[in-house]
Amino acid sequence: MASDQLAYAPARPDGDIAGQEREDFRLPRQRANALAASGTSSVPAPAFAAFAGAGAAGLAPAPAVEPAGRPAPYPLPDAGPGGAALAGLPTYDPTALTVPAAPAPAPAPAPAPAEPIAPAPAQAEATTLLPRPVAEPEIADTTATGRTGDAGTAPADPGEALCARILGQVAAQREATARAEREAVEKVAAEQAAREAAERKVREQVAAAKAAAEEKAREEAAAAARAEAERLARLAASYIKPVACAALGAGFGETDPWANLHNGQDFTAPTGTPVHAVHGGTVTSAGWAGSDGYRVVLTLDDGTELRYCHLSTMVVTDGRVTTGDTIGRVGATGNVPAPHLHLEVRPDGGAPVDPLPWLRAHDVTV
Repeated sequence: MASDQLAYAPARPDGDIAGQEREDFRLPRQRANALAASGTSSVPAPAFAAFAGAGAAGLAPAPAVEPAGRPAPYPLPDAGPGGAALAGLPTYDPTALTVPAAPAPAPAPAPAPAEPIAPAPAQAEATTLLPRPVAEPEIADTTATGRTGDAGTAPADPGEALCARILGQVAAQREATARAEREAVEKVAAEQAAREAAERKVREQVAAAKAAAEEKAREEAAAAARAEAERLARLAASYIKPVACAALGAGFGETDPWANLHNGQDFTAPTGTPVHAVHGGTVTSAGWAGSDGYRVVLTLDDGTELRYCHLSTMVVTDGRVTTGDTIGRVGATGNVPAPHLHLEVRPDGGAPVDPLPWLRAHDVTV
């Protein structure tokens, strides 16, 4: 029967674990030689004597206190074949050694408790302690699956999983808020740009319409001015009747009721009928003229004087007139039996001539 090898080892002071381990792994002969060399070879003798006297069956292993974590010693043979006691020092037989079975693998140690995060002094009472992450520094997004890592395995620490999930949710919320703010800013900018473009287009359209209206007004004004100039030119070059609707009265050379020689042509018309300038010229005299009543004298550009007599009203008393302008109205002032216009024509301001041939000479039908 094999006994524990501690029966061969000398006693050592408590706590000498390193020396005890060295001694346990030495062979019996080496231990004996070491005892002999140190002069203490008499120490193991009682053990061997007790072993020989008691026999293999009655020998009990020496009690010993094994330190924690000490490896199990290899058993050594201490008896011969058939249980015969060994004589003298034990010999080493390598074939007698038995290798103990490999110990079962120890369970994985539990992870160390996470160190709590100390809150700020001002928020110590209101802050919830969260475990400090002890795994990899990268924390994957676990808002959907609650898993981390490429393999999709859940973290071992529930606190770490909760922290990772909270951080992922906060990051997602921040990203969503930032994206919403960017979209809102872009939308406002697009609306502002569209509004400015529409306003600019309206302003351009209004400016174009205004410019077109102004151009059209200028063209119309220019056309009207040209038409008026042409009309005035035609009028200036033309002659007309002094009264548009009138009947011929006493003619040139006849004797009037007062036995005077008639120096002009009468145009009978109601009082107030407009009297026109026969041709363009300048009014050189206007006022009361005795037997002629109210009279207006129009001097043409060639020096011919036209005298409008017996007027009820003098419209133009001086200045330039053109053909067709109203210079007075028919009346019965002076020595007249009834309302009419008395027209005299005096070339170069001299002696009067018959107005009818003079008017016909200027293409006026009377």
